[in-house]
Amino acid sequence: MAHRFEVRVYYEDTDLAGIVYYANYLKFIERARSEWVREMGVDQGRLRAEAGIVFAVRRVEADYLRPAVFDDLLAVTTALVEVGGARIVLDQAVWRGQERLFAARVVLVCLGPEGRAVRVPEAVRAVMLAGGV
Repeated sequence: MAHRFEVRVYYEDTDLAGIVYYANYLKFIERARSEWVREMGVDQGRLRAEAGIVFAVRRVEADYLRPAVFDDLLAVTTALVEVGGARIVLDQAVWRGQERLFAARVVLVCLGPEGRAVRVPEAVRAVMLAGGV
């Protein structure tokens, strides 16, 4: 089941044409990923402080399907596709009602204190595969 996060489009999110500026969709999906992880019970701040581990975006494939505009109430969905050794693959989408406006495949990599890829901690892997705490 996909995680759902709502976001309202503010004037500052739009461009000269009055539609959501393309880069802001990346901000919307970033917020949704942060909430997805938090709601699963993973404390990213603690993980960084105690183990030096962070998650970084390695790759994003994005499709801009339809424009969102000022004052739209959007829903961002996040669904786990795969947890590999050091990477996590997600499908994310931005919706206005039943209309999909944006779709992305996001690849995250787990980085250690030296900034190199390390295995996703077993506790994090387990909670992600179980769908949360």
